[in-house]
Amino acid sequence: MPGPALSQFLRWLDVFLRGAHISGIVLLGGALLGAQLPFPLAGGLVLASGVSMLVVEVWNRPELVRQWTGASLLLKLGLAAWMLADPGLRAPLFWLIVGWSAIFAHAPSTFRHRRWC
Repeated sequence: MPGPALSQFLRWLDVFLRGAHISGIVLLGGALLGAQLPFPLAGGLVLASGVSMLVVEVWNRPELVRQWTGASLLLKLGLAAWMLADPGLRAPLFWLIVGWSAIFAHAPSTFRHRRWC
């Protein structure tokens, strides 16, 4: 368990990363809807911030990778990488990730934190 100073740092790091992640999602959505935004930059921000948040979470709570919530995060990161690599599927993958995120975020915690392995 990290000490108080490290816990405070990790909390603020998580807040910063979530802000970057949400900003990237908004930019990504704008690019998909036709705004003149660099899709690779927005997608890279989403992917980099998502991976960073996952690393911080797993470091703080290693059991996360054995729970459905961890599996969901890995799936979303995989879909985000696919979205960057395949321009023809960007829009459907974006909306799939957004929908999945909304549903999974509001699923009962008894399901999200249940172990799958």
